[in-house]
Amino acid sequence: MSKGLRGIEAGTTSICTVGETGDDLHYRGYDVVDLSEHCIFEEVCYLLLHGNLPNKDQLKSFSNNLISKRSLPDPLKIVLEIIPKETNPMDVLRTACSFLGNIEPEKSFDNQMHCSERLLGIFPSVLNYWYHFSHSGNKISEENDSETIAGHFLHTLHGRKPTETEEKVMNISLILYAEHEFNASTFAARVCAATLSDFYSCVTGAIGTLRGPLHGGANEKAMELISRFEDEESAAQSIYSMLENKELIMGFGHAVYKKQDPRNDIIKKWSKKLSVGRTNEKLYDISSRIERIMKEEKGLFANADFFHASAYNFMDIPTKLFTPIFVCSRVSGWAAHIIEQRSDNKLIRPGAKYVGSDPLDFVPINERD
Repeated sequence: MSKGLRGIEAGTTSICTVGETGDDLHYRGYDVVDLSEHCIFEEVCYLLLHGNLPNKDQLKSFSNNLISKRSLPDPLKIVLEIIPKETNPMDVLRTACSFLGNIEPEKSFDNQMHCSERLLGIFPSVLNYWYHFSHSGNKISEENDSETIAGHFLHTLHGRKPTETEEKVMNISLILYAEHEFNASTFAARVCAATLSDFYSCVTGAIGTLRGPLHGGANEKAMELISRFEDEESAAQSIYSMLENKELIMGFGHAVYKKQDPRNDIIKKWSKKLSVGRTNEKLYDISSRIERIMKEEKGLFANADFFHASAYNFMDIPTKLFTPIFVCSRVSGWAAHIIEQRSDNKLIRPGAKYVGSDPLDFVPINERD
């Protein structure tokens, strides 16, 4: 028996491999380092969903499909407008996904690619429409001339076209978070898909799983940590104290990687570039100091979430939206896994080791003490 199924192969996949040599990540055979350097997020989505990188014509057609699927139906806008601003934004996406399944149901599995594209296109619109309406009463337009999901997210959030660097970094971030094999949320989506449930139910279950703090939210916790400190020295003193008191420091170590998280060096580099000239530039130096201490004192490496915190902050993204961005990205991987599960399906029904009482004789209620 393995608690938490650690080390247990629960199925097969051709979508992703994680940590085979201790520090690598490949999507459909391609190193995520190469993909993040040379691709936009849409290319990676196509790769995950279709099994190969698109040519120019295929990418143009796919991107146009996603652009056409950004619009919010009026009934969904009504739902978003009654969700309070205090709501966890992950709950907003979960509710929106479930409601969309009511008004735009997946009528057959032949419709699964449309559902994949619809959720990729609409999630940034959902998130930012709710955020602006709940916080300022503004009904933003989800229509803009951004050609990428990254640009669309930043444009609808900030009400302006993002800079070239901002859009590039957001593309890279979405690529880094797109897929990660049989993680908890992906496995939840596959378990749901294995029952032959509909696409929206599978993704709703995945969002609910990612909402849990043991799976998602580490970038938000990292932001809460680094924003406490005035400078590197105060950060160092506090981290040493936290380690001495055995407090948990989020954003370090990983359940799969043994040497390093290959995504960390990528986003760390871009966090550094974004920091230049910012009034809060110190956040990068503080993060780097904490990273060094954790490596020296505990032998722990920073994972993808840690420098995402400062990178997102440098792009003026509210902390409460960090994990929902993860959804806007990971829905590409979830969709690929749902499609793969359905292609050669077997109900996922593991056994359990019983640790309860031995068989007991039934005692009528009037004979019980």
